Amino acid sequence: MDISLAPLEGITGAVFRRLHHTYFPGVDKYYTPFLSPTADRRFTPREQREFFPEHNEGIPVIPQILTKDPHDFLWAANELHHMGYEEIDLNLGCPSGTVTAKGKGAGMLSDLEKLDGFLDTIFSSAPCKISVKTRLGMDSPEEFDDILNIYARYPISELIVHPRIRKDFYRHPVRLDAFQAAYETYAGALTYNGSIVTPDDYEACIARFPNIQGVMIGQGLISDPFLAGKIKGQSIPDKDILKEFHDRSFDSYAQQFQSRNNAATRMKEVWRYLIKSFDHSDAYGKKLMRCRSAEEYLSITSSIFRELDLLEVSRGGW
Repeated sequence: MDISLAPLEGITGAVFRRLHHTYFPGVDKYYTPFLSPTADRRFTPREQREFFPEHNEGIPVIPQILTKDPHDFLWAANELHHMGYEEIDLNLGCPSGTVTAKGKGAGMLSDLEKLDGFLDTIFSSAPCKISVKTRLGMDSPEEFDDILNIYARYPISELIVHPRIRKDFYRHPVRLDAFQAAYETYAGALTYNGSIVTPDDYEACIARFPNIQGVMIGQGLISDPFLAGKIKGQSIPDKDILKEFHDRSFDSYAQQFQSRNNAATRMKEVWRYLIKSFDHSDAYGKKLMRCRSAEEYLSITSSIFRELDLLEVSRGGW
């Protein structure tokens, strides 16, 4: 069964993917934070760093696109296919207010006629496989029956379902009964995404849904980079390996941003989750979030690696 890394904006970019793939086994696919194509039909320098093949060499990467315009989607999909990508993911799950207000991400689930037309256009001319990452709906899980009926009309390579509605964001418990209904009726490849933090969470998921295509993990894999390897029996927690991953990540960001302070700011986003894999770490986490310089950041992280024990499983609860 596939284990994939979910896209997290500001965290799972090319640097993170490359180093995670180097140090931690078990992830079969890495989904990128979304690309949002615009009318000028050009990749920005930042997008070039994320999507150009030389930055993802040897890594099983699937680019994700967020847009409400099917022609913009097809332009980006064609460009990415020409770069060598064999599959593109469509983001129909982002719950951000600034995204949904524009009718993108989960916002597309509020107009099913428009959603159907969008899918009809992109699948009529798709240059490669297209997967879809979706939520259950905008306001009610009952919306998903009609949404799923639309998905069933198209050759979606993999339907990745995050079983929450838009207004749940990431706080409400996952709605497993709604996913169960999809599991029992959807004939295509189905992947589960949501609240997998420990190997036990994974085992409970596949015990209930044994025939799913795979499991997508986001925050759980940021908190515990060893998680996929643990699930597959390929790795055990090792603080020295984690520290080397951390140090190389910081150095890579410092080089990319030409700023150690900016590198520290980026790494603090990772630590919002990673800190939960260390014992008695809450006070250190608060210090990290308050620090204002690279020197202070490196002092605190050195203390974490030196003074705290790495837990067997993440505590979760971010």
